[in-house]
Order: sequence, then structure tokens, then C-alpha cells
Amino acid sequence: MAKRIFLAGASGVIGQRLIPLLVQDGHVVGGMTRSAGKKALLERLGAEPIVVDVFEREALLQAVADFRPDLIVNELTDLPDDLAQIGDHAELNARIRTEGNQNLIDAARASGSPKLLVQSVAWPMPAGPQAEAIVSLEKSVLAEGGVVLSYGQFYGPGTYNEQQIPAEPRVQIDRAAELTVAALDAASGVVIITD
Repeated sequence: MAKRIFLAGASGVIGQRLIPLLVQDGHVVGGMTRSAGKKALLERLGAEPIVVDVFEREALLQAVADFRPDLIVNELTDLPDDLAQIGDHAELNARIRTEGNQNLIDAARASGSPKLLVQSVAWPMPAGPQAEAIVSLEKSVLAEGGVVLSYGQFYGPGTYNEQQIPAEPRVQIDRAAELTVAALDAASGVVIITD
């Protein structure tokens, strides 16, 4: 059945692959991005662009309420384009998984509690802010009856691993998008998305 899907992180590496698959299945996709410069890209892919920053809580609550989603899919990360700089983004990425994710949960609650599907990772994180953020994110999503999408390391076009296959757990980026679409009707719990 066709659903209204609010996709946070719509212009990211997996978001860009999800939109056409979701639209092809008959869903209406609200593609959230914090950058007005990404609106044309999202429209081309078939989404209704929604420009809002996940950290602007009141604006986010309004954007979600206005879209009236059946599902919220959170694919947000805050990662650099250059893998060598990933350590510099640890706290930013942890914040998007804690504060950003909580803002989306609050927006869901305020708009009729649509089902939540939220990106996580399928590998153990070293102790620190990122590992703590993952634990917090997963607990909060499961407490809402949501689905944790536990992805292996992405590889393929547009990922950090374009030229090489990373260590397991891993998942080819197009396969990750297909498995995500298949998980839309999953019961609350953790869905492992790996090759």
C-alpha cells in the first residue's frame, strides 16, 4: 500500500538511491535536506523537497506535521566527503544520532506517531561518543516501536569504498537501498542489512 514517507537524509548516498525505489513502488516521498541547493536534485529523483535542519527543532516539528507521514525514515549522518577527516566528525555524527534523532522522534510523536526506521551500524564501534550515540539511538528507536536498520559498511559508487570491498559486515549501496525498502513493513526490532 502506498505510504507517505518522510525521508531524513534524502540527499545522502543511500537517500538518493532510496527515493527512486520508493517512488517506483507508489510512495510519496518528502525528501528532507538542510541545504536549499539540493532541492533540484531531490525533485529530479522524484521527492517533494523539504528544506529543514534536524537541529532546528520547532521548524522540524512543523515540517513533519505539514507532510503528515505514515513513516519516517532517518538516514541522517554527519560525515565528511574525505574519509581521512572522519575522526574530526565523530562528535558531529554522534550529535545527529542523539539530538537529531530525538528531534525526529519528538516530531513523530507530535504528528500522530508514524512508524520510525532509523539508520545504525552493524559493526561494533570503539568506545567513545559514537558508540554511546549508537546505543542511545537504538534504545530510543526501539522504545518507540521503531525499526533499527543496522547497515554493514557501504561500498560501491558514491561511497567511501568505491574501488575496494571493505571488511565485513558490508553491503553494496544499491543492495542496501533495496533491503531498506523491503524493511518498510518490518516489525519493531533490529534489521541487519548486509550482503
